[in-house]
Amino acid sequence: MTEPLEKRLEKAMAELQAAQEAVARTERELRSASFAALSSDRAVRATAGPQGELTGIEFLENKYRDMSPQELAASVLEAASAARLKMNRHVMKAMAPFTEPSSDLPELKGFELDWERIFGPEVLREDDEDTARGPAAPAWRDALGDEGED
Repeated sequence: MTEPLEKRLEKAMAELQAAQEAVARTERELRSASFAALSSDRAVRATAGPQGELTGIEFLENKYRDMSPQELAASVLEAASAARLKMNRHVMKAMAPFTEPSSDLPELKGFELDWERIFGPEVLREDDEDTARGPAAPAWRDALGDEGED
């Protein structure tokens, strides 16, 4: 009986070692990742870094010159939010293998991660991130657009 237990322990240790190496590789990849997104009016491109931080803003084709401050602010916020959402979803996808239990050793359970608590509820929506958002999507855009209007 000791041999099956020893074999199982050996197998568990090997799987744990492989998981640790995979986590380290994934962490390295995520540290250098970034994602960009365009605002729906295509006036702004924002880039988010590995922790969702804003790492770049580009104003495209001088469209900002014809925009009110409120419109420009809304475009920046929209693009930044979309870039962060892409990054958050990338992190979830990269970490997904570590949330699953081992197929060979059911005793090795995956990590339990509360993605909604970490990133907020919007990251769990199944929206197609490449489709244009409808007029009701960003409520903050409506609020910004109402300022200064008669």
